[in-house]
Amino acid sequence: MSRLLAVAGVAVTLTGVVMLLVLAAQAGWFGPVPRVAAGAVFSAALVAAGIRVSGRAGGRVGGIALAATGIAGGYLDVLAVTTLYGWLHPVIGLAVAFGIAAGGVALAMQWRSQPFAVLVVAGVAALSPAVTGDLALIAFLIVLMAACLPVHRRFDWPVLQIARTLPAVLATLWAVGDAVINDPAAARVLWILAGATAIALLGAVGVVDSVRRRPKDIVATVAFALSTVPLLSMPALFDRPAAAVVSGITAAALLGAAALTSATFAAPLRIPLHTRATAAVAGALALLAACVTVTADDTLPIALLAVAAGFLAVGGQAKSLLAALLGTAFGILGTGLLVTLANTETLATQRLAVDDLGFTTAIAAVLAVAVAGLGFRCLRTVAPNRDTGADSVFGVIAALIALYATTVTTVSLGVATGAEDGFVAGHSAATILWMAGATAALFSGLRLLTSAPSAAKVALVSGLLVTAAALAKLFLFDLATLDGLVRVLAFLVVGVLLLLAGTRYARAFADAAAERQENSAAE
Repeated sequence: MSRLLAVAGVAVTLTGVVMLLVLAAQAGWFGPVPRVAAGAVFSAALVAAGIRVSGRAGGRVGGIALAATGIAGGYLDVLAVTTLYGWLHPVIGLAVAFGIAAGGVALAMQWRSQPFAVLVVAGVAALSPAVTGDLALIAFLIVLMAACLPVHRRFDWPVLQIARTLPAVLATLWAVGDAVINDPAAARVLWILAGATAIALLGAVGVVDSVRRRPKDIVATVAFALSTVPLLSMPALFDRPAAAVVSGITAAALLGAAALTSATFAAPLRIPLHTRATAAVAGALALLAACVTVTADDTLPIALLAVAAGFLAVGGQAKSLLAALLGTAFGILGTGLLVTLANTETLATQRLAVDDLGFTTAIAAVLAVAVAGLGFRCLRTVAPNRDTGADSVFGVIAALIALYATTVTTVSLGVATGAEDGFVAGHSAATILWMAGATAALFSGLRLLTSAPSAAKVALVSGLLVTAAALAKLFLFDLATLDGLVRVLAFLVVGVLLLLAGTRYARAFADAAAERQENSAAE
C-alpha cells in the first residue's frame, strides 16, 4: 500500500508542477520568472528531502518517491523554459535536461532502485506532452532515453528498458502520422527522420550493452525492436525514390549488423541469436519496403523473388536457418504475387494471356523456379538431420511451384513474341518441359537408389508426380486446346520421354533384384 500511495503522490505532485508551469502561464498568474523559479526550487527541495528521508529507517519508499518527483519536476521545468518560454537555446536546454536526467539515473544506480528510475522516466514521458509537443517533445524524450543507457551496463532492469524506449517511439510515430495527414514541409520531415534514426541507434547501443553482459536478456531485444519501428515507418513520408533510398539504407544497416554479428571472423562482436534475428527481421521489413517503393505492380514479384534467391543462397552457403526463413518468406510473397498476375484463368485463356502476360512475368517465373530449387537445396543444407517424410513434402511443394512457374514462363514468352500461335506453342513447350523435368528426376532417383535411398525416394516421388501432372495436362488441356503440328509434337516428345523413363525404371529395379540375388547366393 505504501508503494501505491507513493506512486499516486508522484503523479499528483508532477501534475501540480505542470499546472504551475503551463496553466498558470495561460491564466496569467504570477510572472514567468516566479513560475519557473518556483518549479525549480520546489523540485530541488523534493530531491533534497528524498535523499534525507531515504537514510532513515523505513524511509526508502518515501525517499524514492520524493527524489523521483523532484528529478522529473526539474526536467519538466527545463522543458518549459526551453520550449514554452524560449529562454534557453534548444541545444542548451537539451544539455541541461540531459544533465538532470543523468543525475537522476546516477542516484537510482547508487540506490540500486529500478522503481526510482522508472518513476522519473514515466513521469516525464506522461506529462511532457502537456508542456510541449511537436519536434521538441521528441528531442527531449530522446535525451531522456540516452540518459538511461549507462544503467544497463550494471543492472538488469527490464522495466526501464521499455520505459525509456516506448515514449520516444510513440511520440515519433505520432509525428509521422501527423505528417502523413498534413503533408508538412520537407525540413520537418527530415527532422523526424533524424529523430527516428537517433532512436534506432540508441536502441542498438542499449541492446548491445545489455545482451553482451546478459545473453538471455530478451526484454532488451524487445526494446531494440520497438526502437526500429519509427525508422521503418519513415518511407510513408517520402516520395517513391526518396522512400526507396531511406528503406535501402535502413535495410543495409540492419542486415549488415545482423550478418557481421553472426560471422565467425568477428567473434568479439557476436551477440545472441534473438538479437541478431530481430535485426535481420527489421532489416528484411525495410528491404520489403524498398522493393515495394522502387518497383511497379508487375515488376514487384521480380524484386521479391530476387531477394528470396539471395537469402536462400546465403542460407544454404552459411547454413543459416534465419536466412533460409527470410528467403522463404520473400519467396512466398513473390510467388503469391506472380500467381495473382498469372492465375490459372489467365494461363488457360488466350485473350487474357495476351493482355496480362509478357517478359516481366516470364522473368519472375524463371526466378520462381530458381527459388524453388534453392529453397529445397537450402533445406537439405540447413537441416541435415531432417526427416525423410519432410523431405518428400518439401520436394513435392518445390516441384509444384516449378511446374506452375515453368508454364508461366513458356506461355509468357510465347505471347510476348507476338506470334499468332505463341500461346499454344508456349503450352506445348510447358508440357514437354514438365515431362523432361520428370524424366530427369526419375533418372536421378534411380541413380541414387543404392547409394542414397532417402534422396532417391524424394526424387522418384517428385518425378512420378510430375509425370502424372504432365500426362493430365497433355490429355485434359493440350488435347482440347492445341492443334496441328504443335499438338503432334507435344504427344511425340512426351511419349518418347515416357518410353525412356519406363525402360530405365524397369532396368534399374531388375539390376537391383539381380544384385540382391547375387548377395544372397554369396552368403
